[in-house]
Amino acid sequence: MGLSRGIFKLGVYTSIGAGEFWFFTKDSAVLPLPSNDYVALSAHLRKYNPSNNPSVRDVCVKRVPLSSIDEMLRSQDGRLVDAFCASVWGGLGYTVQRAILAHRYERPETAHQLWTTSQLRLSTYPTGTQVTDHFEVLEHTPTRIVFRCGDSPMKQGVRESDGLFEISATAKPEQGIAEFALKSVLFQGLGTTSKSPMPSYVEWLHKQYAKLWMETALLRIQR
Repeated sequence: MGLSRGIFKLGVYTSIGAGEFWFFTKDSAVLPLPSNDYVALSAHLRKYNPSNNPSVRDVCVKRVPLSSIDEMLRSQDGRLVDAFCASVWGGLGYTVQRAILAHRYERPETAHQLWTTSQLRLSTYPTGTQVTDHFEVLEHTPTRIVFRCGDSPMKQGVRESDGLFEISATAKPEQGIAEFALKSVLFQGLGTTSKSPMPSYVEWLHKQYAKLWMETALLRIQR
């Protein structure tokens, strides 16, 4: 978790001051992930966490007026979640982590992965897409894109540090809103443990980071 702690601290605190950060992210809410959520019940979780070790589970949610979203994105199936996903990875919130991962892991063996801002913004994230040697698309539907995270996608077996990360976007015309969500289930997959996969302060930083990703992604989605 050493690299992750450094990334969280850099991403949250060096790019924006504490007061500005609170104001910028105040409309994003981080909540416990419901036990009946799709990700929490997925076959992926059973596969990668075979011992059912404790996990950190949360969801960052924001709802915005549907009128603030480009009509093309809200009228075509799948376009909204594709654009949101591309904006999460290609937005300002991921800049620091992307640079750190590129410095450490970009090499000929990972050349097939997405590394540059333009690649991240232009991809439609089909199943199997690998992002900065840290994320891999497991599922892609018109409303959700599920990633495996926590370690290099080059490691396909059960991992010590592992997790699922879902990016979702749903237009709700009857309510006049678009709902965006970032869901995380983070755990130790290898072996058996009764401990949380991260200290409480790292979990807090993780939640702030989710808010930063949400808000910076929506800067590129809303007009």
